[in-house]
Amino acid sequence: MKAGLAIEQITTVVIGAGHAGLAASRCLSERSIDHVVLERGEVANSWRRERWDSLRLLTPNWQSRLPGYRYEGVDPDGFMDVAEVVAFISRFAAVAAAPVRTHTTVTSVRKTDDGYHVATDNGDLRCRCLVVASGACNLPHVPTLRQAVPASIVCVTPTEYRNPDQLPEGGVLIVGASATGVQLAYEIHRSGRPVTLSVGEHVRLPRTYRGRDVLWWMDASGIWNQRYDEIDDVTRVRRLPSPQLVGTPERNTLDLNALSAIGVELVGRLSAIRDGRALFSGGLRNQFALADLKMNRLLDTFDEWASTNPRDAEVGPSERFEPTRVPASSRLHLDLASGEIRSILWATGFRPDYSWLGIPVVDGKGRLRHDGGVVDAPGLYAIGLPVLRRRKSSFIYGAEDDARDLIDHLASYLARPAGPLRGTRPTYEKDQ
Repeated sequence: MKAGLAIEQITTVVIGAGHAGLAASRCLSERSIDHVVLERGEVANSWRRERWDSLRLLTPNWQSRLPGYRYEGVDPDGFMDVAEVVAFISRFAAVAAAPVRTHTTVTSVRKTDDGYHVATDNGDLRCRCLVVASGACNLPHVPTLRQAVPASIVCVTPTEYRNPDQLPEGGVLIVGASATGVQLAYEIHRSGRPVTLSVGEHVRLPRTYRGRDVLWWMDASGIWNQRYDEIDDVTRVRRLPSPQLVGTPERNTLDLNALSAIGVELVGRLSAIRDGRALFSGGLRNQFALADLKMNRLLDTFDEWASTNPRDAEVGPSERFEPTRVPASSRLHLDLASGEIRSILWATGFRPDYSWLGIPVVDGKGRLRHDGGVVDAPGLYAIGLPVLRRRKSSFIYGAEDDARDLIDHLASYLARPAGPLRGTRPTYEKDQ
């Protein structure tokens, strides 16, 4: 705390002014709950500072909506680029009159007898409730074997990558084949650099199915609204990689078949780096078969829903896609000292950063302990995490429903008499 600054008292503090934090703010305002939104940079800061140049949303524009606000442009079936996403979120903040304090970094949070003490580089606050909306992708998750990469190899993460021009000429090894990995493999290969893509567990989806966007099917069939407490192994589902999708005007499908067809070399999961050699697993066939099986099960679900409702007359005929093609031969090792590979891009996922959260609610793997966003501490909530309350939770499209649920719970908590935090955790009322 800066000397001479009084500690400000406020009912609720929201940490993070991305789409999720702003959705929570709007719902707090609707209930006349005084609050402030703290943002380390600017509104939509991660979109401004930590995205590559060509990135577009995976979700079509018609699915871009927040409480009382939605896309109203001329291209509902298109996909926003980074600048458009920043403008969309920033305009929502303005329309909602969100009480955002930009360039205010939270340095620590600790319990008090009746709430929380939030320390920032612009003064301290005390609040009864806290909403953590700082995101799930604060830090790139890079495996420890990165330390064994020869010094001659340039290593970058997706938060550092902007375009192929920043990479040296020569071969690129991309580790990870989720949405990020396949998109960057395509872009970098088009720049003229040979690309080797290391493939582990992945989720394969067509961009369109039976004439409709695949995310239309996820929405219309109710799959995206499936609640977290209806999923058998929600912990595993929350860790699944993002589906192999890309948002383009042509609504192209970008899967491993599309990449191998243009010359991207597919190898197995990177398992080790020893003596300057990258070693890959030999399980490509199994990985492909599993991803294809899960995709076809999902398409079966769509077909069943269309037939049962009935909606078959509104969409095209049922279709199935070519299985993922297994390479005739796949390398099991690659000499990183040979000069063939000049750079490695680690598309191996992200993790949240809760280093500032001085409350024992984070497990040994750095994840918040929560029940549908109600964190394991009274008056503490989280929003914007994968499958937080529904399968759609981490998308812009999913923030409104989650925010309304959580702010309902928060309002009920505030209606109780204030008291020490040492008591029992507030009862969690499940949705009806």
